[in-house]
Amino acid sequence: MLKPIHGLAGLMMLLLAACNLGDVEISSGGAGSTQAPSGGELAEVVRVIDGDTIDVRLNGTVERVRYVGVNTPERDEACYREATEANRRLVEGQMVRLARDVSERDRFDRLLRYIYVGETFVNRELIVQGYAEVVRYDPDDEYWEEFRDLEQAATRAGRGCHPTGIFNDGSYTR
Repeated sequence: MLKPIHGLAGLMMLLLAACNLGDVEISSGGAGSTQAPSGGELAEVVRVIDGDTIDVRLNGTVERVRYVGVNTPERDEACYREATEANRRLVEGQMVRLARDVSERDRFDRLLRYIYVGETFVNRELIVQGYAEVVRYDPDDEYWEEFRDLEQAATRAGRGCHPTGIFNDGSYTR
């Protein structure tokens, strides 16, 4: 007969079991869905820097993480505050799963990752809401086509930052 598990030990067992579930479907309510990768790293968000960058506590150290495949307005650009707040609503104080595409770090030594909070694929959600544009940073392009299609839908719907024209540079690369 199985006994109920209580307390910290029970919580730890539940978390370990959740880490080994394999592929879990992620959907933000937008068009399409994305499979969360199995594995990845669990980290605690300790600071939201801007719309596409966070600091996390990972393995006892604080690491800066740059979201793969998206770009949000910079401090001196239109919609910066709104994009940063959108990111803050999604990740602030949360445990996140960090998933790598190809590259480990960028030229600024930031980790390059896809970010998941529970069932929300944060990179994707920022595009769906219109607070991020898709950017192809080769070789990290696993979701590039999906992100491009989602950005086009957000543009047509006039969501988030799109009405400001901030993303109208005609380029998908940086």
